[in-house]
Amino acid sequence: MPTVVSVFGVEPNRIGGTETFARELSLQLAERGWKSVLCFDTQPPDDVADFLQSRNVTLEVFSAPTTFNWAAINRLVEIVRRHRPTILHLHYVGFISIYPWLAKMFGVQRIFFTDHSSRPTDYQAQRAPFWKRQITRLINAPISKVICVSNFGCRSMLALDLLPSDRFRLIYNAVDISRVSPNPSRGLELRRHYGIPDERKVVIQISWIIPEKGIADLLEVAKLVIQQHRNVHFVIVGEGPFRQEFTTRAEVMGLNQNVTWTGLVKDPFGVGIFDAADVVCQLSRWQELFGWMIAEAMAFGKPVVATRVGGISELVEEDQTGFLVPMGDFRAAAERVQMLIENPELRQSLGNVAREKVRTKFNLKKNVEELIRLYLA
Repeated sequence: MPTVVSVFGVEPNRIGGTETFARELSLQLAERGWKSVLCFDTQPPDDVADFLQSRNVTLEVFSAPTTFNWAAINRLVEIVRRHRPTILHLHYVGFISIYPWLAKMFGVQRIFFTDHSSRPTDYQAQRAPFWKRQITRLINAPISKVICVSNFGCRSMLALDLLPSDRFRLIYNAVDISRVSPNPSRGLELRRHYGIPDERKVVIQISWIIPEKGIADLLEVAKLVIQQHRNVHFVIVGEGPFRQEFTTRAEVMGLNQNVTWTGLVKDPFGVGIFDAADVVCQLSRWQELFGWMIAEAMAFGKPVVATRVGGISELVEEDQTGFLVPMGDFRAAAERVQMLIENPELRQSLGNVAREKVRTKFNLKKNVEELIRLYLA
């Protein structure tokens, strides 16, 4: 049976963008009689494993694939020998590694790599030095295609000139629209679960709790908005190493009664995160490659206030699906949030356009179909 081995260098601890992509890929491969081997950093918890399983799926643990030590190398060789894949697809493992040549040595016909890496705040795309270009071309010679998940990502990779331009292909990250079923009562239940009064408007950001995600700016936005509108509540969904620091900062700022920290939510769709939201923010301070949570919010018809960084402007269109503000400009972000809080008709109109944009451009089923066409080429 033809087989695709997908190596995801992440922990599958929730039903998020990576997990829904892996599931949709497996389902479409099954329709073509192919086997799908999904390799994650750790064993998925039972509910996530159940979500990923289908008749053609094998789950494997491939711990710390980004370390490139002997244990990682031996593990890849073991997986390739056992499953004899036609295709190896690398995700979240670093662009320069020995894996493509190892796969080629053990009979893998085609190797794909997807670039998922957001860039630093001050990133400027420029051509790599001559020596680095030559070494990278040699190391990555076996790679058939590099998948870029945004135009920003494509431009960033092409500017480096590390591989011929025809090796790169834009296929956007996307949302499983079949799982999008807006349910106001589910949103109401979530509000009550966290003790958020029914009459409050809810502003949500879903992200890793790190400075690069603009959490400090979001708290400043909350302070300014709440000064004008006491019936607004900010919900910050996610976990991360800086959660305690930012929780303490929110307390010092006097925001306790209007800010909720949920921690990690395993299935934001299923528990009603987006159903509860009136406005969604993403105030990143680094160059986001895409913005999966933005696309998910748009699929639920929610207007978005986000920073104009990286690939975010490919999702959020000014005055069409939401508003873009300069990185770090929390006053501008607060003004936009207030505008949306005060104008339900504007929220509705922007949300309708956002939903349609996801259906046509960020539709997971269509985008995975495009990837499989590349597999079969």
